[in-house]
Amino acid sequence: MIIGRMTSLTKALPKALPLALAVSAALLAPAAPAHAAEPSVSYEVKINLTAAALDGSHAPSAAVRKAFGITGSAKARSYSYYDTDDRALDAKGWSVRLRHKDGSSFEETYKKRFPVTNGDIDAALSTARAAGFDSADSSYKTEVDWGYAKQTLSFSNEKKRSAKDYPGTALPSNDTGRSWLVADAPGKLKDATNALTASRAHGPVTAKVYGGAWGASDDASVEVLPVVGAGGTGTEYVVELSFKTDSRTAAADLHRESVAVAEANGWLYRGDILKTQLILDRY
Repeated sequence: MIIGRMTSLTKALPKALPLALAVSAALLAPAAPAHAAEPSVSYEVKINLTAAALDGSHAPSAAVRKAFGITGSAKARSYSYYDTDDRALDAKGWSVRLRHKDGSSFEETYKKRFPVTNGDIDAALSTARAAGFDSADSSYKTEVDWGYAKQTLSFSNEKKRSAKDYPGTALPSNDTGRSWLVADAPGKLKDATNALTASRAHGPVTAKVYGGAWGASDDASVEVLPVVGAGGTGTEYVVELSFKTDSRTAAADLHRESVAVAEANGWLYRGDILKTQLILDRY
């Protein structure tokens, strides 16, 4: 009887052994490292155009409107960036903007930027995740700004303030605006709070934005921004053509196609004009 039982056990052992070994391996294997989930990313293609894209009133020309599906009338918006004179916030990768669109509440935007090197968006996302920016914090919008030759990954936290008693696109005084921004600053800005407290308004500037739809984007626009000249006098016009999409493939297509159209018509500015840096420089 004992021999019979041993024989049965021996016959069953080869079938049971792989399962037992698999269970043991699973129990002994080191746990996979936990990673925060990647955030959902949107894309904004931003191409600068030359003054040749404007008509005599400094609005997008009829040819530009037709080429890029711009059908909307001008909408005004004023904004200032807050930073110290030595750009302490900018040095930490932060930009802080107070904006007022005509007829809307004030928008406070706290944006943390990460460079995208050689088009490697996934590597930039990994760097951002290591710095604490991931999908676990739903208070930030994740976006890639896709310029002519440069890409930047950004995480934006936005707050609202009532615009009561501020008609049109009027902005508050420097001190009032700073007090709002300091009071509403998100927790991730804590390492730069002292810089924000010591900041001042760089601006204001007032742009006109013309909307439409083109290609894969139902959110196309041309922004025309007058800025003081580099020498402190006169006016220069920054013209930015932009398209928003939630698809990386669509963003790549929009970038390629818009550059081709702008270049074919003699409107393309071959470079990236960073409005934040320009305004910090000149105001």
